[in-house]
Amino acid sequence: MGSGAAERGWAERRSVLFAFLLSLFGPALSEQIRYRIPEEMPEGSVVGNLAKDLGLTVHELPTRQLRISLEKAYFTVSAKSGELLVGSRLDREQICGKKPACTLEFEAVAENPLNFYHVSVDIEDINDHTPKFTQTSFDLQISESTVPGTRFILETAEDADIGLNALQIYKLSLSPIFSLINKEKQDGSKYPELALEKRLDREQQSYHRLVLIALDGGDPPLSSTTELRIQVTDANDNPPVFNQDVYRVSLRENVPPGTAVVQVSATDQDEGVNSEITYSFYRTGQVFSLNSKSGEITTRKTLDFEEIKEYSIVVEGRDGGGLAAQCTIEINIQDENDNRPEVTFHSLAEIILENARPGTLIALIKIHDRDSGENGEVNCRLEGEVPFQIISSSKNSYKLVIDGTLDREQTPEYNVTITATDRGKPPLSSSTTITLHITDVNDNAPVFHQASYVVHVAENNPPGASIAQVSASDPDLGPNGRVSYSIVNSDLEPRALASYVSVSAQSGVVFAQRAFDHEQLRAFELTLQARDQGSPALSANVSLRVLVGDRNDNAPRVLYPALGPDGSALFDTVPRAAQPGYLVTKVVAVDADSGHNAWLSYHVLQASEPGLFSLGLRTGEVRTARALGDRDAARQRLLVAVRDGGQPPLSATATLLLVFADSLQEVLPDVSDRPAPSDPQAELQFYLVVALALISVLFLLAVILAVALSLRRSSRPAAWGCFQPGLCVKSGPVVPPNYSEGTLPYSYNLCVAHTGKTEFNFLTCNEQLSSGQDILLCGDSSGALFPLCNSNESTSHPETLTPQAPPNTDWRFSQAQRPGTSGSQNGDETGTWPNNQFDTEMLQAMILASASEAADGSSTLGGGAGTMGLSARYGPQFTLQHVPDYRQNVYIPGSNATLTSAAGKRDGKAPAGGNGNKKKSGKKEKK
Repeated sequence: MGSGAAERGWAERRSVLFAFLLSLFGPALSEQIRYRIPEEMPEGSVVGNLAKDLGLTVHELPTRQLRISLEKAYFTVSAKSGELLVGSRLDREQICGKKPACTLEFEAVAENPLNFYHVSVDIEDINDHTPKFTQTSFDLQISESTVPGTRFILETAEDADIGLNALQIYKLSLSPIFSLINKEKQDGSKYPELALEKRLDREQQSYHRLVLIALDGGDPPLSSTTELRIQVTDANDNPPVFNQDVYRVSLRENVPPGTAVVQVSATDQDEGVNSEITYSFYRTGQVFSLNSKSGEITTRKTLDFEEIKEYSIVVEGRDGGGLAAQCTIEINIQDENDNRPEVTFHSLAEIILENARPGTLIALIKIHDRDSGENGEVNCRLEGEVPFQIISSSKNSYKLVIDGTLDREQTPEYNVTITATDRGKPPLSSSTTITLHITDVNDNAPVFHQASYVVHVAENNPPGASIAQVSASDPDLGPNGRVSYSIVNSDLEPRALASYVSVSAQSGVVFAQRAFDHEQLRAFELTLQARDQGSPALSANVSLRVLVGDRNDNAPRVLYPALGPDGSALFDTVPRAAQPGYLVTKVVAVDADSGHNAWLSYHVLQASEPGLFSLGLRTGEVRTARALGDRDAARQRLLVAVRDGGQPPLSATATLLLVFADSLQEVLPDVSDRPAPSDPQAELQFYLVVALALISVLFLLAVILAVALSLRRSSRPAAWGCFQPGLCVKSGPVVPPNYSEGTLPYSYNLCVAHTGKTEFNFLTCNEQLSSGQDILLCGDSSGALFPLCNSNESTSHPETLTPQAPPNTDWRFSQAQRPGTSGSQNGDETGTWPNNQFDTEMLQAMILASASEAADGSSTLGGGAGTMGLSARYGPQFTLQHVPDYRQNVYIPGSNATLTSAAGKRDGKAPAGGNGNKKKSGKKEKK
């Protein structure tokens, strides 16, 4: 192990082998590897195979990136072999001074995964320093009266080595008068004393020259010499004598300069000048001062325990006759807690991911306190609430690891403050703060600012216009927080979606690609997606409902009166005895628009007799305003304008030809004056209408007969209830429900009342109808019909059929809510249209279909009583309880009554027979 392996014994190799085995089989213990090398090894010398001792192979070295963490580059690690090499000069005396043990401790760092290993290198001393005297010669004066046995402390030599290589012994050149005695101080250092063996005689020899040799214990030993020049002075009988040969003093460091340390005292039995003692340092002092008269020693500068822990001073007391005595003052410096701990970071992680697991190593912390004992014992802690933890790794070494969940969106960086406190009294502490930046990961999906979006767009919008904007935010950074928008789903056809709308991927602005038509598309729904650019990408969806608003872009269309095949208007007959308020006919018109744009009003533009007829503003009903006078013409002409409620309003006109006659024969001479070509197609249409009416009446009679026969055979008493006041009968459904057309799976049972009234009253249901249940309509004595919740329960529990209060608006529309093409004769003609245009969109479709059928004569009694043919077209759920009664807007050729629920009430009397025949103007007919 290195170039110093030959210089170490088996004990050292065994300790290294033990450290290597510990690194292999006991990594959970200290994970510390120890080497021992001599000082002054050449640079590049191998200390040991660090990679092998750590259990790493040569192939793992490029990946693990083995390196060491040391303040000064004393050692390096070979990137190829993993050997620990000497990086710079290792001078044990410069590194550790006089310490008996010199150890360099550092951390070995391996990455992927990141780990730390403690490495210790013991620097062994070699004999590379020679003992040195401070001076090449020393002068010593000894009185000739000095008695044999007197000892004199001589100058000591300094050796920087320690142990056996340090100074071991002093030798003196051969002399018959003097001898040398080796003494040892309390700290183990050696110093020489010169002993007088024989009495001196200045007259014989006044000067002696001796050589003092200092030798260390190295192999081979090194030595140095100095010349000792001894001058023999005249006799002075009594030399000074100190009270103590050795003075031992303890002194705290950091005492201010001028502090008294100790006072030495010596006495001389002589008198006069020979008894006057002067004190002086044997060697010039730089730290302490000595009062030559009093012998008091004081400090000259501030003492520092961390620099010098002990002082040994020699004080000489000399009398006036030249005799001198010496004593030693040993000053022990006591440590004070005057050094704060130092905190340093090593191997700080560059990237800290926010999804890092607890226990992940962040940095290595080293604490150093120059004080000793308890003053140098340090505790380390973290300040504040941070998701990190400090774990003690070894003496004065700690690991900073993650101890909680990190979230960059909540806390993007942490200011971690580490405080180190020693155990001194009072304790000292120091704090170091580092900023740990958390790296973002894509852990947050985009979030829309609204749960759903609803936008209203007026029809006929310009293509390419912006109709809405969605916005989503992502708290992540960079690509992880960059959001793009797209359309992922819609209730439109996938092929047609691109021709309707598009969305900007960057801004989320939704553009209309075409002009919308409210009459074709009322509303549609989009599913928009916001996706970030992370890996993997995260996304969120939101629904956007687009409601197409109506504009007044459709003029009213007059359905009745219809023009003949040749374009001429048809005529209506009015009995001559018609009273004021008699319903003559009704103008029926529809508007494809919605809301106020479809709210129609009727106005008379021209009239032959302005005061003879009145026109309902909202209903379009033409009634007699007064009785026919003798001067009134038999033929009347009305020009009616139909306007909608849009801005600006659109309108259409219709011409009514009215003839006062009691029979068709009276009409023929009037119309003969206006010849017109015969129209076989019109005659055929008239006969078809009459035949259809007769067939409908026969079918109704057959149905009533079949119901009566089936009820007679029934054993339940309740089966006859429909022929009694307040009760009803049930008939099963004729045609199975067609679910593909959007109809509900309900079947209806019709009760026929014994009176001719067909006004409908309703009862509220207490239960929810399920699929397949029959709805039973029952009638009371007044002819009103009302539905039951369940026909089965109505028969088994007749007590549940109780009279109810008049129906509320939940069952049918009020007069004010009916559209402009219908309404009761007694209703308020200035009623308001519903505010929400979408509540009436389906009703307007049904109105248009039913009115068209009425005009064509195909829905005279179709669809059952009170349904206006709506059940056959839109399913059984659309009956008169859901829509206004539009039958009063349809005039039936060949009759003076319209399809209304209370025709008899409005007319006030039964119409005369033969009235209501329609003929085209100028048409002759012979019967």
